[in-house]
Amino acid sequence: MEQFVWETAEELDQKLAQRVRNIRKRRSISQEKLASMSGVSYGSIKRFETSGQISLISLTKIAIALDIADELRNLFTVVPYKDIQEVINETR
Repeated sequence: MEQFVWETAEELDQKLAQRVRNIRKRRSISQEKLASMSGVSYGSIKRFETSGQISLISLTKIAIALDIADELRNLFTVVPYKDIQEVINETR
């Protein structure tokens, strides 16, 4: 059975950026301070929060700086099986 895709990759990126921005603001951390804390350039953080575009390594550094790295660590830990064939393939 085929699943419907309700969001594009760009829309998902934007939502992720918005979540990170909300966490940053909730903790009263400026973009400049986050840049200093994470080692990610201010421009990259600003671009991420406006366009959702960022490298994975930069996202990881930001997550560590905001103390939310567990969210990344747990990202794909509980993935439901798509079908019985995936179960069979995993045991091989």
